[in-house]
Amino acid sequence: MNTQDNIEIFKQSFREEAQEILVDLESALLELNENPGNGELVSRVFRGLHTIKGSGAMFGFDDLAAFTHNLETAFDAVRTGKLAIDSELIDLTLAALDQIKNLLEAEEGVADTVGAACREQLLAKVRQLAGIAVHTTPEAKPKDGERSVSAKETRVSEWRVQFVPGPEFLLNGSNPFLLIQELRQLGGVSVQASMAVVPPLAELDPNRCYITWEMVLSGPIGEDAIRDVFIFVEDSCELKIESLVDVVPAAAAAMDRAAETQEERHSSTGSRRWDDKPCRATSLRVPAAKLDQFVDLVGELVTVQARLSELAARRDDADVTEVSEEIERLTSALRENSMNIRMMPIRATFEKFRRLVHDLARDLGKAVELTIDGAETELDKTVIEQLGDPLLHLIRNSMDHGIEAPALRSARGKRVLATIHLSARHAGASVLIEVRDDGGGIDAEAVRARAIEKGLIAAEAHLTRNEVFALIFEPGFSTATQVTDVSGRGVGMDVVRKKVEQLRGSIEVSSAPGEGTSVTLRLPLTLAIIDGLLVRVGHSDFVLPLANTLECIELSRFDIERANGKHVVLVREEIIPYIRLREYFNVSGRPPELEQIMVVETEGGRCGFVVDEVLGDCQTVIKSLSRFYRNVQVISGATILGNGSVALILDPERLAQEA
Repeated sequence: MNTQDNIEIFKQSFREEAQEILVDLESALLELNENPGNGELVSRVFRGLHTIKGSGAMFGFDDLAAFTHNLETAFDAVRTGKLAIDSELIDLTLAALDQIKNLLEAEEGVADTVGAACREQLLAKVRQLAGIAVHTTPEAKPKDGERSVSAKETRVSEWRVQFVPGPEFLLNGSNPFLLIQELRQLGGVSVQASMAVVPPLAELDPNRCYITWEMVLSGPIGEDAIRDVFIFVEDSCELKIESLVDVVPAAAAAMDRAAETQEERHSSTGSRRWDDKPCRATSLRVPAAKLDQFVDLVGELVTVQARLSELAARRDDADVTEVSEEIERLTSALRENSMNIRMMPIRATFEKFRRLVHDLARDLGKAVELTIDGAETELDKTVIEQLGDPLLHLIRNSMDHGIEAPALRSARGKRVLATIHLSARHAGASVLIEVRDDGGGIDAEAVRARAIEKGLIAAEAHLTRNEVFALIFEPGFSTATQVTDVSGRGVGMDVVRKKVEQLRGSIEVSSAPGEGTSVTLRLPLTLAIIDGLLVRVGHSDFVLPLANTLECIELSRFDIERANGKHVVLVREEIIPYIRLREYFNVSGRPPELEQIMVVETEGGRCGFVVDEVLGDCQTVIKSLSRFYRNVQVISGATILGNGSVALILDPERLAQEA
């Protein structure tokens, strides 16, 4: 891989890091809008803008760095008490963050005159609001040793910075001169370079930086500001920052000491090896495609391991059995680790909706706050990636239909400031995501009347409250009397149901008139590999997810006769209905005298699935079915068994609903 490829890789890494910082910035700004006196939030915004500016300049995003510099200057004025936080500054900064996103996503070399004009207008408003001079660009570089501190600055600090690039520093696309240039923007800088460890030409590696630097900074500077300059490279260099309380020692003497230290490192054991240095990196960024490929390979290994276990069971060979059990143990551990690697906290997804609620509240003329709970709950990254659209529609629906206008809330004795609450928590092998509002609730009679009008149900139909609420997820259903920019076309809730079903999840709605509505999504932790029970009906094998299965009981001919042909069974004084899979799938042949009922938990309560026999538990690698089977709702996928045959994975929830 050449240097240009390396630079592109690290540019992409910067884009991803910057996107994460932007999410945090939006969250901090919206919190700051509610708590304008919170100094910690102000510092958080300033640090985020400073990081994007500095790192953007380092990786060649010059337009982005120049644009962000003005925002950083404005929030520096907020930090120092020269500018007060108000809604206008917050709105301008949020709009500016949208422009930063556009700059991150823009193609290199493609002119964007419309975007440039929009950014200039935003900056003009920011400058006017903050009282910043029109030409607020980074100051011209002072000569070495010159001080660039204003005479008005009274609190002057002095710092010594020792900077030693590591062997991977240049390969990472980093440029030491850009870092020094950014340090110059903080205050007066005295720079001296040492070439004491540059090896003979024959031993020189052109991809390594052998020069080290010692700098003395003076001005109203804090240690955090200095470290922010090196934030993206601190793991690939040695960085030492110390305050100079007394008179600054002679730079030459300091450099001599640094050179002696470097020479000692270079000469000990021939030359100091940088890979002897303890690794300080606590995380590693891996492309999602590589991670998906890794999990696919683990899935194939699980299938091969199942075949080996079956082969060992057929052979009376202690050695083969021992090897099979050991491979099963290792495969199980590898599977668990691969699943954990894919798990991500849902915080970033939740935080994105703060901006949505803020903007919609302004457009709809409502006062709404978003509260979040359980943001550290972890799900499979694939689930998280597909969760955005359902939550978007649910929140928009709550904002438009659920939350009342301020005057109406006041008349009803409610707080004018409404609340939408997002929460997540684990429940066994599932995660429960709840969207709850304290609005007017769902009018069940209005929903029923609308359903009759649209021909979805008959006028004489008797529906439970939950069945009435389920009608809002029907295609084209809406109780809105007029179409708005937010909702009213009847497509949002239908999208929610389809997306959740694609994720093998379920939806539950509860609502009370005048008190609000709660929509709970029950989603699986992962979509790749599940624990299942392998069952057989006739000559066909099926898999039932173990997370839904409660117990297995026997069904005899006497039990069937005692129920007078009805598909119910008495289990510990509880009547449980069951579905005969042999009848449901039209499997020919005579059933065994003693069948098995798998009792599972569904949204509608407990029910049973009657099978011929239970073969045992299995680790199931889920494979999607082709588009030809896309309308078969009761099957969530397929898996390859140890003997090479294919078994269908049943969806108990959908199967119970369909039956």
